[in-house]
Amino acid sequence: MIETERGMTPKSGTTSLKVLICGGGVAGEALAHWLARGGHRVTVVERFPALRATGAQVDLRGQGIEAIRRMGLLDAVKRKLVDERGVAFVNARGKVRATIMANTSGRGRQSLTSEYEIMRGDLVRILHEAAKDGVDHVFGVGVEGFEQGEEKVTARFSDGSSGEFDVLVGADGQGSRVRRAILPPGAPEPYWRMGIHTAYWFVPRIASDGDIRDTYLAPGGRMIMRRSHHPTETQAYFVLREDSAQASAVHREPVDRQKEFWAGRFHDAGWQTGRFLDGMRATETFYSQEVVQVRTDTWSRGRVVLVGDAAHCASPYSGMGISGGLVGAYVLAGEINRRPGDLRTAFARYEAGLRPFVDEIQAGVKPRLLRLGMPDSRWAIGAFHSLAALACRLHVPDLVARSAKEDRGGAWRLPESPVGEAA
Repeated sequence: MIETERGMTPKSGTTSLKVLICGGGVAGEALAHWLARGGHRVTVVERFPALRATGAQVDLRGQGIEAIRRMGLLDAVKRKLVDERGVAFVNARGKVRATIMANTSGRGRQSLTSEYEIMRGDLVRILHEAAKDGVDHVFGVGVEGFEQGEEKVTARFSDGSSGEFDVLVGADGQGSRVRRAILPPGAPEPYWRMGIHTAYWFVPRIASDGDIRDTYLAPGGRMIMRRSHHPTETQAYFVLREDSAQASAVHREPVDRQKEFWAGRFHDAGWQTGRFLDGMRATETFYSQEVVQVRTDTWSRGRVVLVGDAAHCASPYSGMGISGGLVGAYVLAGEINRRPGDLRTAFARYEAGLRPFVDEIQAGVKPRLLRLGMPDSRWAIGAFHSLAALACRLHVPDLVARSAKEDRGGAWRLPESPVGEAA
């Protein structure tokens, strides 16, 4: 049974809303934090039976760093950072052909690896700790459906219970069920496909796994990355360039079938493939997905609104997926807190204010450039390595990063604090 009455005392003269957030990930927890500070009664429901503090390595960039700072959590994040000093491109013998280091100057933009690298699970735990005192969390329960009227949204939960809320927020990720429910009947998922697929899992760490990410290119548009975040664990990533219907569909199949797919595509890739495939068969951390962007015409309908990847997934290749979720939660909370009695206007201002930022980070993903970075032939891979080596000898990546005026979110700036305090 969902209990929804606990919450912070509303500020004098403001309306306290009952808000249901579907999804307890980065965007959901950040939004819960800001809404609770605004005096609203917030419930977060998460289908996973516990806090979903899992996942691969993520990073913060640009406005996402500032959003964390305004939450008062930057020091907590810094204490959990992964020590990844840069990115190396290696050949089949493991020889480093080029290395691009992180930009730690405090100026310009982050490079291929950010100054703020953190495991997703650690970031979710930090955000959860910040939100939990003023928010009800219900695990092992999802939203199965909802109906909305002029005054309320009635949500039906997977445990058979139901509840009335003033606002329902879909923070349930790239494959959002809430988004699907507010799209016109029969409308396709609003995915902008790139023909790229990825999977990751954890394997035991070995002595040669260092603090620089290894990136290996194999013929056929294949990439393998190795990142080490823990004394005993290493992350393995397989990335595949393929446009087939089979590749798009496999991510919805049972995990054993997904593993068969990836093993079949990579068995002859070379380098440390055998080690990573052995680890894949034994791991419990396996995750597979198609790389897409979510592009929708609207992020709300009535009293239902989307945030984070559910609204505007920019894809991992934007470098701004996590930062986009944090920024979206910040902007949405601010509009709700300022206009709790006029949600139509609040949601319209949320979208109008955030769209320029989202358009910027989504447009920064260039599928053609991504394909150039995942060559088909050994000759093209050799040419890529030679050009990368020359650029690094001339310090081009470092100069470009330090001289850039803005990070990947462009010149867009965070608005005033969601709770009316000085930022």
